[in-house]
Amino acid sequence: MTVGVCYFPEHWPRERWERDVEQMAEAGFSYVRMAEFSWSRIEPEPGEIELSWLEEAVSLIGDHGMEAVLCTPTATPPKWLVDKEPGILQEEPDGTTRQYGSRRHYCFNSPEYREQTRRIVSVMAERFADNPHVAGWQTDNEYGCHETIRCWCDDCAAAFREWLSDAYGDVESLNEAWGTTFWSQHLRSFDEVDPPRHTAAEHHPSRLLDYYRFSAESAVDYNAIHTELLREANDDWFVAHNFMGDFDSCDVYRFADDLDLITWDSYPTGFAQDRRPGAASADELRAGDPDQVGMNHDLYRGAKQQPFWVMEQQPGDVNWPPYAPQPGEGAMRLWAHHAVAHGADEVLYFRWRRCREGQEQYHAGLRKQDGSPDRGYRDADRTATELAELDLDPVDADVAVLHDYDNLWATSIQPHAPDWEYWTHMRQYYAALRARSVQADVVHPDWDLSGYDAIVAPALHLVDEELAGALESRVEDGAELLLTVRSGAKDTSNKLPDVPAPGPLADLVGATVDQHESVPEQLDRRVSYDGETYGYRTFAEWLAPDGATAVGSHVGGVGDGRAAVTEHEFGAGHVTYCGVWPESGLADAVVADMLERADVPHSERLPTGVRATQRDGYTWVTNFTSDPVAVTVPDDARWLVGGETVGAFDAAVYEGAAADLSLDQR
Repeated sequence: MTVGVCYFPEHWPRERWERDVEQMAEAGFSYVRMAEFSWSRIEPEPGEIELSWLEEAVSLIGDHGMEAVLCTPTATPPKWLVDKEPGILQEEPDGTTRQYGSRRHYCFNSPEYREQTRRIVSVMAERFADNPHVAGWQTDNEYGCHETIRCWCDDCAAAFREWLSDAYGDVESLNEAWGTTFWSQHLRSFDEVDPPRHTAAEHHPSRLLDYYRFSAESAVDYNAIHTELLREANDDWFVAHNFMGDFDSCDVYRFADDLDLITWDSYPTGFAQDRRPGAASADELRAGDPDQVGMNHDLYRGAKQQPFWVMEQQPGDVNWPPYAPQPGEGAMRLWAHHAVAHGADEVLYFRWRRCREGQEQYHAGLRKQDGSPDRGYRDADRTATELAELDLDPVDADVAVLHDYDNLWATSIQPHAPDWEYWTHMRQYYAALRARSVQADVVHPDWDLSGYDAIVAPALHLVDEELAGALESRVEDGAELLLTVRSGAKDTSNKLPDVPAPGPLADLVGATVDQHESVPEQLDRRVSYDGETYGYRTFAEWLAPDGATAVGSHVGGVGDGRAAVTEHEFGAGHVTYCGVWPESGLADAVVADMLERADVPHSERLPTGVRATQRDGYTWVTNFTSDPVAVTVPDDARWLVGGETVGAFDAAVYEGAAADLSLDQR
């Protein structure tokens, strides 16, 4: 387990480079990432390639026992290229061009930009093909950041028509799949299809869903240009991309086959403010939400079902969220331990030094702009020492949480409530698992689920017979399945089927949805379950059991007494259907009952902000709160890092099972 850093040698005088690299080595770093925004320095004039400076930096890194991760520089096309080929720029839905002056302003479907990409990536790959100090590459940077997966230009219009023709074969099949009789939207040919640009009212939900799919695949196709050229130059390199947290337009699963390594960029205090509804707590402003960060760790691990990297780890205060409080003392170390516990094999801090220019001057580095150590450097140095002693196998999870961008897109297109939010709904169940110290893989519904004792499928909205059959087979073999509101409500074209929800899942669930409603705070929102009364939020269904047993009922309101939660024995397994968006108490009760039936080891319910995470026989206790916690573990457990008192924003590691601990928050 190692630690690394992101470095921008082009921002600093050459005479500083060697001392910077020496200090990285002194801190125990293994990898240094460079060059993701450097096109104008690599090619300052059209056709004039200057790579000697980058070769010098790579040599310094190698001389000090580290390895370089290089990046293709395509996230920031230089001004001369924009002036030469203005058609590479993206367009907004209203036709406004996204102009030069920031980053990620190019269109994935621009033929000109694809050609320029082939040229610059080929130049860099050939130049470093035999360099022994380059371990691998990152393609581009943060696909989709700043809402840039989707573009509405003429190049995208042409590519969308071709994509639809390939998908449907003929336009009548498209009309049937979408349901274009509504609002007189029938199409006579694929040439009549345009991107869903600005219009008076909402767009057709099936058209939007296909445009979201097309846009996501456009990014995948563009990424393949990079991966193919890099592998042609040196097939010993790993090829990775850095994705983002709670990001909804870039489908990581579609990239998995083309990448050797999935990485992501983790900024806990920013995410707690701008990637979820509601206000961040005081502790979250200092350290973030462990379940928000953890679910992203598990998503990017699950995308290839192998260890992942954190390519950018928050090093201190950052510039882009609404507020930039200083992280809690030790938080930068806490985050690295938390990532490793969830399956990371490498954590790179972003960045080495605070930049003196440009848009990110208020983004901390491990060291200050004068080169002196900042708070994050001390944390990173200590973390590198602690992690160097560990050589860990990948995470082995008993539970799968099903996640699908198609379901995210479909429910966001027609949310049916102003506070419906797919990530937040999903995280309610994920947090219930994590509060019981259960590791979970976040995986696509089409993945092989045979290795999991329990499966949680939040808002499994778009369901066909094939998916229903796969889940039936798994439950028949003995798995426990937990389904939630809005499951089986639509077909894969984003249309209502001709049977009640949960559609193809009805036999498996043993119940159907009689009525549904989105529920504001002013209305009754209570259910009874196992003798207790709990609250719920946002969305509710009244279930009509047909073989299932009602184990939870609505309390109050027009649905008073109607089934809200059902259980159904199916083959050797069971299916629970939770027909409300539960508050945390009900989520915990339903999940704990599922874990008991599945015989999945789990702990007592841990306090908010404190988590125990198991990997390869070791357990990390991570405390994202400002209060210390006392940990009780079995007598034969051996502490590797820390001990029985885990301080504020602290992490400790012992050899033993996570399910065996108990905690007291002091």
